[in-house]
Amino acid sequence: MNILDLEKPGIDPIADREQVSIIVKAVVRATQQWDLSGQEAAALFDVPQATWDRMKQDTFKGRLDRDKVTRASLIIGIFKGLRLLFNGPLTTGWPTLANKGAPYNGRRPVDMMIAGGIPAMAAVRQHLDALRGGV
Repeated sequence: MNILDLEKPGIDPIADREQVSIIVKAVVRATQQWDLSGQEAAALFDVPQATWDRMKQDTFKGRLDRDKVTRASLIIGIFKGLRLLFNGPLTTGWPTLANKGAPYNGRRPVDMMIAGGIPAMAAVRQHLDALRGGV
C-alpha cells in the first residue's frame, strides 16, 4: 500500500443506471415521507430544482458523485434511525419539527442539515444513533 491509497475516499461515484435509480428512489421516498417541499428536498440533496424534479419522476439519467452518494447514505441512515427510534408521527415528522435540544437549538433538523451540508447531516445521524444507544 502506498500513500496515495490512504488518500482515496472510501465512497466511489455511482454511474450504473440501475444503482442510481434505486438510490434516488430511496432518497425521494424518504424526503416525501418527511413531507419536505421540493425546494427543501433539492437543497438537502444539493441538486438544482430541475434535477430534483427529474429524480422524483424517475427520469434522472446522470451519475451520483461522491457528495451525492454520501448524502444519500446519510438520508437513508437517518430515515432508518428514525424508524428504529420512534413510533407514530415522530417517525416521519421529526426532521421537520423544531427541536430545542442541542445541537438544533430551536431549529428544525432539516434546516440544520440543509444549512450545514454533509457535516450537519452526519451530526444528525450520529445524534439519532446515540439516542438509540449506539455510537
